[in-house]
Amino acid sequence: MGKPTGFMEIARQDRSYTLVADRIQHYHEFAIPLEESEVRKQGARCMDCGIPYCHQGCPVNNIIPDWNDLVSQDKWQEAINVLHSTNNFPEFTGRICPAPCEAACTLNLTEQPVTIKTIEYSTIEHAWKEGWVTPQIPLHRTGKTVAVVGSGPAGMACAQQLARAGHEVTVYEKQDRIGGLLRYGIPDFKLDKSTIDRRIAQMQAEGVRFRPNCCVGSDELPVQNLLDQYDALVLTGGSEDPRDLPVPGRELAGVHFAMDFLRQQNKRVAGDEIPEVESLLANDKNIIVIGGGDTGSDCIGTSKRQGAAAITQLEIMPKPPESEDKGLTWPDWPLKMRTSTSQEEGCERDWSVATQSFCGENGQIKEINLVRVEWTKAADGRMQMQEIPGSEFTLKADLVLLAMGFVNPVKAGMLEALNVDLDGRNNVKASTDGVGCYATSVDKVFTAGDMRRGQSLVVWAIREGRQAARAVDEYLMGHSELPL
Repeated sequence: MGKPTGFMEIARQDRSYTLVADRIQHYHEFAIPLEESEVRKQGARCMDCGIPYCHQGCPVNNIIPDWNDLVSQDKWQEAINVLHSTNNFPEFTGRICPAPCEAACTLNLTEQPVTIKTIEYSTIEHAWKEGWVTPQIPLHRTGKTVAVVGSGPAGMACAQQLARAGHEVTVYEKQDRIGGLLRYGIPDFKLDKSTIDRRIAQMQAEGVRFRPNCCVGSDELPVQNLLDQYDALVLTGGSEDPRDLPVPGRELAGVHFAMDFLRQQNKRVAGDEIPEVESLLANDKNIIVIGGGDTGSDCIGTSKRQGAAAITQLEIMPKPPESEDKGLTWPDWPLKMRTSTSQEEGCERDWSVATQSFCGENGQIKEINLVRVEWTKAADGRMQMQEIPGSEFTLKADLVLLAMGFVNPVKAGMLEALNVDLDGRNNVKASTDGVGCYATSVDKVFTAGDMRRGQSLVVWAIREGRQAARAVDEYLMGHSELPL
């Protein structure tokens, strides 16, 4: 390593953020990058562990100690080459990945992990600035054609890898812009959409064709058309069927899925006009966000910027501990109390709360009836929930956003027409082991990402897209030189 004793001599330093009062006035990214000289110091903190547990934490197989060391030695171009060898889109992961690699870092045993995510972010942004991120155009074309359905991180990674292998790749997306949930599920203040656009331009130069506004499985574009036209079909449509809350009053106006709310605001930022009759806005309203995960957090940050009167986030699970027992959890991802930048901007948070009903007037939501619950361990070891008698309470509610996750891919349309086998969780069934991995029950049809594994992280999506691309390449050519 460039600095074998760096972890003892250099203090951990991470990106900072602009003041809350300033950043809630706009939808731009508000992270303040470290100076490159400081990033080099942070890279020198890497211990080059005999067993790099950060590898265990990183689903996309980033070779973390190597590019930490290269950055510390001011070898940025070599660092981005190593980073790109496993990750097609480090600018996405460097912004929105929760960084399980840092939780797995040996230095996390003392709460001072290497700032891996910040080093990754700085490396790719340095590379873009220097013009090192260029199209990788294959020397030879195979003549084989592949359709990728879905343009999220799994679909984009799969398409880029297949194009670099020399195949003719077309990406189909039902929305009006490319990017999947990166485009319409992540607020602009966390992921500026120009980061997607510059990758799209690179991929187009590499030969990838993008077809937005194309809903595969609809009457206008039957999936059979793609089966007839292409040599292989890859399903990367994500897990888009949201978990609902079927309690009395669910039909009231003002109770909406989180993605409908987030998608609208992203469209506004992109310059689109939302018809007033369809508009979902938080301004001057009492906002209730049901769900304590990242999507719920994104609803908080968006509501804050829209001028909400009050925001309350509810979670049915118990409040997690302030810190984990590292002797039990490390190097795995720990359950512990976390506060997002959006939550820091201002909201009330409550745990172990279940919704009993929604109440309203003239068809519009006005209140939400809640009850506190306790969790106990059943005889079979599973956790079970019980309502606490007498703990009922009510909150004002002008807009309720359901952010409780997603249950499985949408089956109507494409999946029903293909009649692919589903697994026990209603995801598209495909193996990831051995010959034929990522292949579905239908000949020449593959799947990857959330559509196969269920709702997950952007790093898992990129990994699955890359691995599915290799499987498709092997299917088409009999062998593959694409990396996993």
